[in-house]
Amino acid sequence: MAFEAKKINPLDRQPRKAIGVSLPFTGVGVFNSTFTTRDAIKNNLINFFLTGKGERFLNPTFGTGLRNLLFENIDKENVDAIDGEIRDSLRNNFPAVVPIKLSTVGTPNTNTVTFSMRYQIQDTGIEDTLAINFEL
Repeated sequence: MAFEAKKINPLDRQPRKAIGVSLPFTGVGVFNSTFTTRDAIKNNLINFFLTGKGERFLNPTFGTGLRNLLFENIDKENVDAIDGEIRDSLRNNFPAVVPIKLSTVGTPNTNTVTFSMRYQIQDTGIEDTLAINFEL
């Protein structure tokens, strides 16, 4: 009888040990901590998608070029470019994150793009969703 083995981060078994930093920065000491792998990866993805390439000093390849694409008129071609940028960025920077369902919707009237993704973290069985709205 075969079964699927799942990896559990050892830090997830220690509920009082912080793994990452939560977004937005609204904690008492500016930062709230995350205590599970699920929350840490979700916040890392949000940080990554909202950071532009070249914005991080000494790490110019971190981030995506999504904000640059938003200054163009929102049409099917640009929405497809945003979708491609998201897929390429995930594949190159977060290989353990497997997108299950990816949706990018552009609204030309308000010049906004809504990006939502349902994803799974490889070999862990962790699934979550992420939604980001880009507005001009």
